[in-house]
Amino acid sequence: MGPGPSEVPARVLSALAAPTIGHLDPAYLALMDETRTLLQKAFVTNNPLTLAIPGTGSAGMEACLANLIEPGDDVVVCVAGVFGTRLVDIAQRQGANVHPIEVPWGETFTPEQVRDALRTTKAKLVAMVHAETSTGAWQPMEEMGAIAHEAGALLVADVVTSLGGHQVDVDAWGIDAAYSGTQKCLSCPPGLAPVTFSAAAVAAMEARTTKVRSWYLDLSMIRSYWGSDRAYHHT
Repeated sequence: MGPGPSEVPARVLSALAAPTIGHLDPAYLALMDETRTLLQKAFVTNNPLTLAIPGTGSAGMEACLANLIEPGDDVVVCVAGVFGTRLVDIAQRQGANVHPIEVPWGETFTPEQVRDALRTTKAKLVAMVHAETSTGAWQPMEEMGAIAHEAGALLVADVVTSLGGHQVDVDAWGIDAAYSGTQKCLSCPPGLAPVTFSAAAVAAMEARTTKVRSWYLDLSMIRSYWGSDRAYHHT
């Protein structure tokens, strides 16, 4: 199921054929609340800022990086396949000074490799793919949050392939931002990117001195739509 797309249950396909309701309809807002609660269970987190970004998993990737990176920030990216290289590309587009560390495709990183990389640069965040779709390699994540936090960095995790198919424990593992996609182990149609942000990640967003470089993915505004204000941002 990791590479996707996975087979979608018939009852989900039937629901997609139902009449469309407005994005501020009370019934729709109730669905948003239910979706957040269910995503918190999937991510195993109590993060209030847990929601679904309109777009595929790559939109989730860009949302996490765009909201946490400011121009000039140092970022460590672990590259072990296609999606590690995409993390590098997106981080560079946000103006980060990217410090990639690499292992041969199909292999994973040891805690020592990540710790060594964080010793040599004052990184704001370290980004890592939990399950690399292009190779099937599974990255043990249990220690990575503590390693990042010891160095004063945030941990960003790509769980596109693993969410719903392998253990993902955002809070226990100290993951500060995670993103996924719906068309893989969640067995939904493509088009939504579940994301979650820790309190430390929210604090980093609130401490920004520059605007997020993506208007569409700017969580400082999207949060108000998913929050009690229900301030319209986009459909």
